[in-house]
Amino acid sequence: MRKSTQVAIGGVASSLCLLMMFLTGLIPFSTYCFPAFAGIVLIAVAEENGPRTAVMVYVATSVLSLFIVPDREAVMLFIMLLGYYPTLKPYIERLGRLRGTAVKAALFNGTVIAFYYVMLFVFGVPDLLEGWGDFGRFTVVVALGLVNFTLFTYDFLLTETLRIYRYWFRPKILHKLF
Repeated sequence: MRKSTQVAIGGVASSLCLLMMFLTGLIPFSTYCFPAFAGIVLIAVAEENGPRTAVMVYVATSVLSLFIVPDREAVMLFIMLLGYYPTLKPYIERLGRLRGTAVKAALFNGTVIAFYYVMLFVFGVPDLLEGWGDFGRFTVVVALGLVNFTLFTYDFLLTETLRIYRYWFRPKILHKLF
């Protein structure tokens, strides 16, 4: 693929990711969905242009999102996990099933805990677990369990999206365009 085509794909992917991130400020329930969708866009960039271009798209989207997107929670989710994870996922899966799952769990839990403290102390968002008072002392355990379930589901869906992209979308759609 020519360099100009790669640059164009990177620019279009960056603008699409930024659009999805901007929509988090317009659609109230999309704080968690659209950053995940923006991360999925990076699968196509990594497949067509390589992981370096995908990382550049991630960095460009992250920096621009900090200035443009009003929903700070969505921006931090994208920056701290959902943006780079689709590019990092193939490397983690090379470690094998058991080690890969352990690395994913450590990455997910570490990121969620760091996200909580960044939102609480850097951005001054009131306690995110405030409304979970009914669970008492098990609030953190229940919250981490739900987050782990959600992120491992996201991981599974990324695998399926990559499979669909490689074996259906690329041969049937992209093959006709390029």
